[in-house]
Amino acid sequence: MKHVVQYKVKIEVIDILGEGVCSMKQQVGDTYNYPEDRGKMCPSSFYVLYPWIMVMQSGGRFTEEGDGSDFMTSGCPDYRHQVVYRISRSEANEESES
Repeated sequence: MKHVVQYKVKIEVIDILGEGVCSMKQQVGDTYNYPEDRGKMCPSSFYVLYPWIMVMQSGGRFTEEGDGSDFMTSGCPDYRHQVVYRISRSEANEESES
């Protein structure tokens, strides 16, 4: 029987461009775990990030030309105060062991 790896996805605010103030009150250092915190983050950001979250959760990888295979960065759609996120993953059993 093939072992299916389960992944936990973490979304972290790493920068806020423009004036450095998010209109939804997110701050650098805020973290969200998917799926537990999906209702806590900005809905517009979640809409943009959701496809990348699904890639990370399902075990997909990004190319070496991108950010990496287990993380990526992306921004929200607010061009005046764009929040930059780092989306990363870890095996679900890694977090329970630590």
